[in-house]
Amino acid sequence: MPERSVQMKNPSQCELTRVTLRSPLGQIQVSGCESGVHYIQLQEDGAPAERTEAASYACCVCEGQEETTAQLRRCTDWLRAYFCEPWTIETLPLPAFHHPVFQKATFTSRVLQTLLRDVKFGETVSYKHLAEMAGNSRAVRAVGGAMRRNPIPLVIPCHRVISASGQSGNYMGGKGNHLKEWLLTHEQQNVLTR
Repeated sequence: MPERSVQMKNPSQCELTRVTLRSPLGQIQVSGCESGVHYIQLQEDGAPAERTEAASYACCVCEGQEETTAQLRRCTDWLRAYFCEPWTIETLPLPAFHHPVFQKATFTSRVLQTLLRDVKFGETVSYKHLAEMAGNSRAVRAVGGAMRRNPIPLVIPCHRVISASGQSGNYMGGKGNHLKEWLLTHEQQNVLTR
């Protein structure tokens, strides 16, 4: 799988643009530059939309649309599809990633790229199995650290990484566990209805 980063500019020297989306998880802020996405930030205290047949899973830009770069537009399009038409995300192009974690060949970068490439919508993987997939079966704790440092959640689906016992485990340092449960249920329900 080709790397999804662009080596044009040192990420620490980038001028970031921000876009805020209103989503079923609350507000989501996407930050990036012309070269790619740097961060996706979720609200820890967001209250996910209730799961009723009438619930709207709309996701729309509510701030910053006029300053959006091509890569941020690609990211917001992907996020809209994830919530509203999840069966289409496999066919959508992913944005380039320009956060510093993707600029070096580190274990964290390898774990995140492996997760993105190999764990599909509606699937889960244990920390241990992801460590094996990334090439170091003894690096389970390092995989947990990579999940905590993931700058681009949802697109790089750290919510799909669960404990070996089948428990969902922590998300966003334990402050976003309710969001992880919502995301896993969202994916399971949409896999079943395809």
